[in-house]
Amino acid sequence: MTDIVFGTDGWRDVIADTFTVARVRRAARAYGQHLLETGPGLVLVAHDTRFGGPLFQAAVATTLRELGLPVRVHAGPLPTPVLSFAVRELGAAGGVMLSASHNPGSYHGFKLKGAYGGTASEATYADVARRAAALPDEPEAAAPRAEAEHFDAREAYFRHVRGLLDLEVVHGWHGRLVHDAMHGAAAGWIADFVAWAGLPWQVENLRAAPDPTFGGGSPEPIPATLGVLTERLADADPAAVLGVASDGDGDRLAVVAAGAEPFTAHAVLALLLDHLDRRGTPGRVVKTVTVSRLVERLAHARARDVVETPVGFKYLVAELLKGDVMVAGEESGGFGIAGHVPERDSILNALLVAEALAQGARPLPERLGELEREAHWRHAYDRIDLTLTGPSEVRRLWRRLETDPDRFAGFAVRSVERRDGVKLNLGDDRWLMLRASGTEPLLRVYAEGPDEAAVADLLVAARAFVGRQPNSR
Repeated sequence: MTDIVFGTDGWRDVIADTFTVARVRRAARAYGQHLLETGPGLVLVAHDTRFGGPLFQAAVATTLRELGLPVRVHAGPLPTPVLSFAVRELGAAGGVMLSASHNPGSYHGFKLKGAYGGTASEATYADVARRAAALPDEPEAAAPRAEAEHFDAREAYFRHVRGLLDLEVVHGWHGRLVHDAMHGAAAGWIADFVAWAGLPWQVENLRAAPDPTFGGGSPEPIPATLGVLTERLADADPAAVLGVASDGDGDRLAVVAAGAEPFTAHAVLALLLDHLDRRGTPGRVVKTVTVSRLVERLAHARARDVVETPVGFKYLVAELLKGDVMVAGEESGGFGIAGHVPERDSILNALLVAEALAQGARPLPERLGELEREAHWRHAYDRIDLTLTGPSEVRRLWRRLETDPDRFAGFAVRSVERRDGVKLNLGDDRWLMLRASGTEPLLRVYAEGPDEAAVADLLVAARAFVGRQPNSR
């Protein structure tokens, strides 16, 4: 029996290989047992646009009901942030989101939500994993019973989001928002909100048709996957048109200004920080260890306290739940906002970026340049993913880094951080970080430097250190 491994945000595996109805039922039973001991109550279950979503949803609902827990399910695909909101809005004890987020269409996943409306805590995941390891796979023959009662939180969610916007500003903008949903669960949600709220915006939907293969790629909103959106905006007015993209389950956001390259997630976080600060939103800035120093320098320039966490939104959630947080963000495009549920939300965050554009009355790239000058930090950043041959390769790399190196890529190593993987802080405003992915067999390599050439040189040196040829994965 293979273990069910929970990574940075839930359990993910390949459909029909290690992600099966039998194993999903085992994970659901472990979660149900956890709830029965820690706080039983209503459980909400939803899925995104991946293969088998309704089947896996029914399997989870059936298993939880067998344990005596009340369950409500969503009819059709649902964005993760809306499920999280619904958990809190309906007073549920927790939620299950069946999604592998940005992973390729061959993957599916099992995410847990706390009663507060956000990613389950590390302690919850640890307890569920322990229980799942002690259980057998549920019989495949145990077919799901009659469907559970449905829930629908769309209207309540729209009212809540409207309350987080500056209505005077958003009603005063007559621009166009182009939303690339990457065939995922957030398709149509921004357009529907704009129509519901009576905003004078035009919304254009790209890749809005549900597709479990996500067009043959990964529904991850990063520069390499945003060619369709970037091309659509090539000749548009950057002060009047904005492009946004959401991942497969609608929690991560990417932003593209008309006529420009996609912003990094770090730049989007800096823009959100600036916008919320100008609105007078109180609180700290929270970031994962992989986020650009641009964010912490800008926060300090605005007299904001900064908290840094390991990678994984569950660590940001822990800070959001403490309160007094203006914005929390991670390198992968997930951002949590004061006043909202402690969850990533591409829908709300896209609306806030559009609000920032409307209020600033100038293109976002120009604004970002001003923030870099204020922070005294030129933002150049990149990440590569290298395929791992197995756990032994990771152990080998970590052994090589057990002793802090004096130099790397020709630069002095000023300090080494081991909060999550290994981060080498180098001279001349450079840093490099290596960490194993919590969801895929990949080594993630992050680098930041004073310009794109410096970043490229760091990544070449990292490939050589790991033992990969140039351009190999």
